[in-house]
Amino acid sequence: MQAYQPIDEHLIEQVSQTFKALSDPTRIKILHLLFQKECSVNEIAEHLNMNQSTISHQLKYLKQMHLVKKRREKTMYYYSPDDEHVMILLEQTIKHTKHTT
Repeated sequence: MQAYQPIDEHLIEQVSQTFKALSDPTRIKILHLLFQKECSVNEIAEHLNMNQSTISHQLKYLKQMHLVKKRREKTMYYYSPDDEHVMILLEQTIKHTKHTT
């Protein structure tokens, strides 16, 4: 049996912050949409029937957490997932929740 290797405290804090980011219903909705298609702030607001300023605020947070990225096309920014790891986690959590309810 291998000896227990504790997780680095800094890494634990970063993982905790990722789960915190995923704990907000609005951010979950945004991520779920963005994993289906790249969208502008206006498109996200339209799809989710939410205020554009709310979406912008949440996207800024998600970008700081490296959960989404943006690309510029002329004067418009389009958002997409930064990588597939968080979506896998989100999908597994959705499956788990459906399975247990």
